[in-house]
Amino acid sequence: MRYETFWVEGRPVNLRRTEQDQQEHWTDHAACRGSDPEVFFPVGYAGPALDQEAMAKAICAGCSVRTDCLEWALRAGEPDGVWGGTTPEERRRLRRRAA
Repeated sequence: MRYETFWVEGRPVNLRRTEQDQQEHWTDHAACRGSDPEVFFPVGYAGPALDQEAMAKAICAGCSVRTDCLEWALRAGEPDGVWGGTTPEERRRLRRRAA
């Protein structure tokens, strides 16, 4: 049995991967794997938070699974953090346009 650590709301969560999950998953190829998760969850809307957001988006920009990540965040309604190169506000706008 394999366990994976995912970051949810800035905290590590260990999830057991089932036999079916043993096959590759888009997260296996994410450019952010191994990055400091704090970068993807800036606190605030100015100063250092904007620098963190820019750093997270730069990592996402070169990611081969960026679209999968964004689709997951939209489907899950992820309210926090940078996912698929988008901020929470950018994802809210995308959801509104899709509605």
